[in-house]
Amino acid sequence: GRSIKSVNDRTIEGVIQTDAAINPGNSGGPLLNSTGQLIGVNTQIVSPSGAFAGIGFAVPVDIVKRIVPQLIQFGKVIRPGLGVSLIPDSIAIRWGVKGVVIAKVLPGSMAAKAGLQGLDESQTGRIRLGDVIISIDGEAVRAYDDLARMLDRHNVGDRIKVGIRRNGKEKTLSLVLQAVQ
Repeated sequence: GRSIKSVNDRTIEGVIQTDAAINPGNSGGPLLNSTGQLIGVNTQIVSPSGAFAGIGFAVPVDIVKRIVPQLIQFGKVIRPGLGVSLIPDSIAIRWGVKGVVIAKVLPGSMAAKAGLQGLDESQTGRIRLGDVIISIDGEAVRAYDDLARMLDRHNVGDRIKVGIRRNGKEKTLSLVLQAVQ
């Protein structure tokens, strides 16, 4: 039930905290229960001293079962997505925006077909805010991690309701999730 940040700064939810030693060479190795069943894959250690003593974390086997077949078949993880690029949360906070700011809508994407809008530049060079994602299927989205967690519950091809704020007004759009990397 713990959360950790991955190397690409994405939050991994539901990781297993363990006191099993995680040293160079066994990260990526199995975490087994007392009957020898695989329960996770060792991934990282948090060590205040920098030594190989601290709290270890493992990705749960349910996530591994979902990801590994994709890695074998495609050589990468295929996630459901909207077809947009996003502004980092730190910038949205600096701007005083609540929700996830769409930077750009990819041409031909499901987001484009649903009518989502990204940032726009005026003739004077001023950036205008486009759509801000505030909910998915009625559940509030406050930050990128919220959005990622909600999208991970779905599959490519699922239809979802995206709540947005545009020009101070809220509206809901329906779109089908597409494969993203």
